[in-house]
Amino acid sequence: MKKQQPQISEEKILEASWELLGEEGIEKFSMRRLADRLGIQAPSLYWYFKSKQKLYQRLANQVSRMILEEFHSEGDWKEQLGGLAVTIRKVVCRYPCSTQLMMLTLPLEPDMVRFTNRMLLCLESTPLEEEQKLQAVLTLTNYVLGFVLDDYQDQLNLKEQGEHTDGEMVRLLDSMSETEAGLFRRMYKSRLFETMGTDGAFEFGLKLILLGIEQVIKEKENSM
Repeated sequence: MKKQQPQISEEKILEASWELLGEEGIEKFSMRRLADRLGIQAPSLYWYFKSKQKLYQRLANQVSRMILEEFHSEGDWKEQLGGLAVTIRKVVCRYPCSTQLMMLTLPLEPDMVRFTNRMLLCLESTPLEEEQKLQAVLTLTNYVLGFVLDDYQDQLNLKEQGEHTDGEMVRLLDSMSETEAGLFRRMYKSRLFETMGTDGAFEFGLKLILLGIEQVIKEKENSM
């Protein structure tokens, strides 16, 4: 009796992709591994996605859609941008490797375009020039994605290298002079670097960016 081929769909492919990304990371992700997960031959995937990049774009589009669905716009431009940044972080933390996917893809999917447009709308009422609005939202997005990615990489490094790296770092810093590493050494031994990736650290960085945008807006208003 001929073995029945597994029934696949775009939805199942996307679901399996998230599972594989969560288990092995984007570094080991491949269409062949995905096909094995689905119990099909790799060429069958190309009926749905012409390349791995196309698949990445669709996954990033899903993340963009989720951000739009969970973001509720209220208040002035600063409150809206701040709320959007918090929503972006919350969503990308939920989807494995979504920060890398967002960074690796261009906005060639509908929800990715809507997401970028929604960010720009937060600054529509300000006197900033179009170029400045675009740069402001790109800076904010890159901060959020970079923050989440750094925390992910730190956790991965700790898992792979183990606790012995702490001893190596202390020995390295103790071998260096006060001029070369004094401030860094004090911060490291005080465990300040352990605050990286926390909510408090994220909120402080976000505050710096929003205050910077606000200062540019004030300068623009004063020059008008």
